[in-house]
Amino acid sequence: MESNQRYYARRAAEERTAASRSMTAAAREWHAKLARQFAARAAACEATATAA
Repeated sequence: MESNQRYYARRAAEERTAASRSMTAAAREWHAKLARQFAARAAACEATATAA
């Protein structure tokens, strides 16, 4: 089973890729926003795991 941290990191990478391939500025912005959110969640999971 994939950990939450790995899942969020993978999704962030997928959204960054989607942003770079988007045809419109609105789509690029939306995918970039999602990438930032997933990256923040991955970082939070990593910080929680490190602190424990």
